[in-house]
Amino acid sequence: MKTLEGIGFQPINRGYNSVFRPNRLSLGLVVPIESYPRGPVPTLERHIERVQLAETLGFSAVWLRDVPFNVPSFGDAGQTYDPFVYLGLLAGQTKQIALGVASIILPIRHPAHVAKAAATADVLSGGRLILGVASGDRPEEYPALNLPFPERGAAFRESFDYIRHMGERSPSFENAFGRPNGGIDMLPKPTSGKLPLLITGGSQQDPDWIARNGDGWMTYPRNTAVQARVISEWRARVEVVDGADKPMMQPLYVDLTEDPDTPPQPIHLGFRLGVNHLRAYLRSLEQIGMNHVALNLRFNQTDIETTLKRLGDDILPDFT
Repeated sequence: MKTLEGIGFQPINRGYNSVFRPNRLSLGLVVPIESYPRGPVPTLERHIERVQLAETLGFSAVWLRDVPFNVPSFGDAGQTYDPFVYLGLLAGQTKQIALGVASIILPIRHPAHVAKAAATADVLSGGRLILGVASGDRPEEYPALNLPFPERGAAFRESFDYIRHMGERSPSFENAFGRPNGGIDMLPKPTSGKLPLLITGGSQQDPDWIARNGDGWMTYPRNTAVQARVISEWRARVEVVDGADKPMMQPLYVDLTEDPDTPPQPIHLGFRLGVNHLRAYLRSLEQIGMNHVALNLRFNQTDIETTLKRLGDDILPDFT
């Protein structure tokens, strides 16, 4: 895939810089790192130990989700803990691995709180935060918070703009979320003065707006040929509207079998397969320009520690 000659990705912080490299694919894990195929709520068994094992094995990132309510139609309660509280815990229990959120639902939180919590997690982790942001896809949550679901696109833009301003010193601006007048300031500031903000999906925005404003794009698994076209269009759009290059990432559900030659069998947003076919598939994603894949083991049938070590031994060496 095309990378602008001599430019690459703009450096932001330790986490962003280590996870996203032009023309390379890195691998992360979605938290909780466990199998819970029969219900929406994980046990969170050995959750800290598994994150620490992921770091020891060399995974580049772990990814939390923002799931404020256990919505039956959504079918997944995520890690159940509040993402920002959990980021603080993980910041103190890890040293190198990037800490990502995919993604904070901006319209349902005040952006001042998001900016403060995110900058705090970034500083406490030594610059390892990567913040995915989204407009939200669970309409049941909006009436629970007395918020209008149809207006989430406009709220997303205003919140995004507010968070960007909070990286400035004593900012003065006005939008739908408030009017900081330059006489006050928000602390701490992110380690680099800027939070890495990756936009998820469409987030009710124009594609040019996403390309211009986001520090990268979180998209969804697709057929490889279709994904190649999507990535190519993203890179071309970013170059036109921003004159730069920005990374792209996706999740992938994996049920890794003991037999390394098990051929791919479709599961929800991923595959049941052996390590040899997983390696080949990930290489194909790297070749079309994908920069990061967050593996999700929710439907994995083999022991989780065994699976992590198999991934560490047989997959990670090709993507570090």
